[in-house]
Amino acid sequence: MSPLAKISSAFEPRFAEFAFEPAFTAAVDQHVAEIRDRLSAAHSGLFPPPPPRDVLTDYALGFLDALEEMDWREPVGHDYAVCRLTAISWLALRHDLLAADDEYGDPSSSANGLT
Repeated sequence: MSPLAKISSAFEPRFAEFAFEPAFTAAVDQHVAEIRDRLSAAHSGLFPPPPPRDVLTDYALGFLDALEEMDWREPVGHDYAVCRLTAISWLALRHDLLAADDEYGDPSSSANGLT
């Protein structure tokens, strides 16, 4: 399973909280904007392009590495990391980055649900 798929699997259920947690929704929206800005800094258009799958994956892996170094554990509520990981998940789903080739470049394994 790709890193983006793992993050989405873990944090997509948090999308349901958007309906009754406006502060969480706003925080995730800010994280989405920051990630987009960071990953498309050289883009000069009004709207940033969708993040390339490999770039978002590299970013996510770096963020996960930092969390591992801190020995981070997912809290019950919403901290910075939960908001950031939920934003990564939202970007991956919004731009259909999970439907792309799996991490090994084999489109048949992800398309057939094999991991």
